Amino acid sequence: MNRPLIIAACLMVLTTAIHVFAGGPEYHVIYQDVLPTAHLASMAAVLWHAVTINLLLLAAALFWLARHPNPALSVAVCAMQLGWAGLFLFYGIGMLGSPWAMPQWVIFLAIPLLTFYGTTRPRTA
Repeated sequence: MNRPLIIAACLMVLTTAIHVFAGGPEYHVIYQDVLPTAHLASMAAVLWHAVTINLLLLAAALFWLARHPNPALSVAVCAMQLGWAGLFLFYGIGMLGSPWAMPQWVIFLAIPLLTFYGTTRPRTA
C-alpha cells in the first residue's frame, strides 16, 4: 500500500466533505434562492453536483492508485487537480484581487504533489 497516495486520497475525501457540508449551505443553497430563473438555478445545481461527483471520483482514483499503480491515471488525476488549482488562482487573483480569497488552490496543489511523490518513489512490499 502506498502511504502518500492513501494520505492524498483521505485529503480528497476531506475536501469533498468540506465541499458538501460547508460549501453546500454557504453557496449551493444560496444559489437556489437568488438566481432569477429556474433554468439558472437548475444549471447551478447541476454544476454544483458535478463538482461533487468529480471530487468523489478523484478520491476513488487515489485510493485505487494506492494499490494499483497506473501512470496514466496518476497523470489524469494530477492534471484535473492542477486545473482546479489554476481556476481558483486565476479567479481569486483576477476577480477578487488575492489568491487567498479562494484558498482551495492550496489543497489542489498539495494533493498532486503527494500523488507525484507517491507514484515516483520506489515501491516496497
